[in-house]
Amino acid sequence: MIDLLLTGGLVRTFDDAQPTAEAIGTTAGRISYVGSAADAPTARQTVELEGRLVTPGIIDSHNHLLLGFDADAVSLEGAESLDEVRRRIRALADARPDLDWVCAENAVYSIVDGRRPRAEDLAGVTDRPVFVTTYDQHSVWLNEVALRVLGIRRADSIAWGNPEIDPATGEPTGWVTDFYTSAMTTAGLAALQRDIPMYSPERRYRKLLTSLRLARATGITTVVEPQVPLAEMSLLLRARDEGELSSRVIAALFHPMDADGAFRAELREAVDSAPSDERLRFGPVKLYADDVIEPHTAWMLDDYADRPGHRGHPSAPLGELTRIVTELDRLGFQTHTHATGDGGIRIALDAIEHAARTNGTRDRRHGIVHVECLHPDDLPRFAALGVTAAMQPRHCSPDLVGGTWMNNVGEQRWSRAWRFRSLAESGAHVALSSDWQVGEMDPLVGFYSAITRAGLEGRSSWTSAERMSLDQAIRGYTVEGAWAWHAEDSLGRLRVGARADLVTWSSNLYELEADPGQLLGERADLTIVGGEVMHDAADAAALPEAPPAGTHHCSAA
Repeated sequence: MIDLLLTGGLVRTFDDAQPTAEAIGTTAGRISYVGSAADAPTARQTVELEGRLVTPGIIDSHNHLLLGFDADAVSLEGAESLDEVRRRIRALADARPDLDWVCAENAVYSIVDGRRPRAEDLAGVTDRPVFVTTYDQHSVWLNEVALRVLGIRRADSIAWGNPEIDPATGEPTGWVTDFYTSAMTTAGLAALQRDIPMYSPERRYRKLLTSLRLARATGITTVVEPQVPLAEMSLLLRARDEGELSSRVIAALFHPMDADGAFRAELREAVDSAPSDERLRFGPVKLYADDVIEPHTAWMLDDYADRPGHRGHPSAPLGELTRIVTELDRLGFQTHTHATGDGGIRIALDAIEHAARTNGTRDRRHGIVHVECLHPDDLPRFAALGVTAAMQPRHCSPDLVGGTWMNNVGEQRWSRAWRFRSLAESGAHVALSSDWQVGEMDPLVGFYSAITRAGLEGRSSWTSAERMSLDQAIRGYTVEGAWAWHAEDSLGRLRVGARADLVTWSSNLYELEADPGQLLGERADLTIVGGEVMHDAADAAALPEAPPAGTHHCSAA
């Protein structure tokens, strides 16, 4: 007798020996039966699928669990005017006189026409300091009170970012760039936690728990947290010790681009000494090749279309990324490198190629994250070098990229944008993900975006030659995710002996492919991790509070 049997539906196994089945069973945390409904063994618990689809559990290969949404901040999702931003921030300030700082998340860069927002744009909203993060977490917007409280004056610097200075007056504008990369350094995080209540360990821990609840409710059985500062490893260990890791977590540790060999030794010691089990693993290392395209800080091979003479910049002097990746590779680390511009992607590929050649390593499976604008000459290098393209389908939606991204890159390079299908068909491993909370966590949004390259309203698609099939998209969230993290023997496919990580969807999703908008109305009915039901949609109490839906784009971190 087995523990659990799901029967009477379509089981998409992604096992070449048996691609589909009618029933699947689990015993002691492993898959113990895959086959016909008629031949299924007796089980202690049986779930009638009634035609619904079962797939391997979703592996979200880039999901910022620690960002989440803060219940004590206001979301600016959907706020397209300065008046609306001011209204929402004022409403929070009026409702919460207990807050020392008034914090907001998910502001868009284009909220003020023709320029970046400034401190004076928030004048009169509240007499308390205001701290606003952009949707991509790469910039911060402060009001005059915050500038004064933080002591930011002419040409001042702060540990968690670079204050923009008005060239005419020499005064800070209230805009801070390079936020997320600076904030996750040891010094940057310490200063941020000292200065901004939203980044206190307790509030960060509450965000983590909210994100984990949402993950299990959306069918995600393995989450890769891509940017954990050494100082915040304790938050994930606490969640494990308190039994809160309802999904498996792979935690990538953040490596600042100016860190030295002593820091890399500290990383190695931290990973080697950290307790590890089936639910929590530390090990990959997060790096940055460049920044992001929207504020013209991603590294491009040619000038930005709307800023002649400017190509952005790499995150470190040319050659430095190669040196760091080579050293990390020698130390046994798998790297997970952010690169969005075609120049950033090229220097990341060059670094990985040099590391393998220098160290003689094989099958390290280094990854490049986002891969937003890919030069045609570099496309075949992913398969040739065994590099994972960790990409986010939602990021290419025209409702998100139709303004700043498209204009910055220019139409002549649109064919290089988010080449999911071309990469997959070249033999590269394309591991799909959400980039929560920069994008919606729900994999159904990812499926829809991958097969339509359209906005959620469904009106028009963009660069449609790169659309994937639904089966390719699900594969990207399962088989390819397992391969990316050296887990293909136990995860990503439904076959006897594999870990019993699977999800039952609310219908047979394949029947909806001809009208993909219907996918957005479906849900994960059952999320099973190691044979244990972690989420059952029939139990209303299991559903997390819905966070604000969606974000405005792109490649946060």
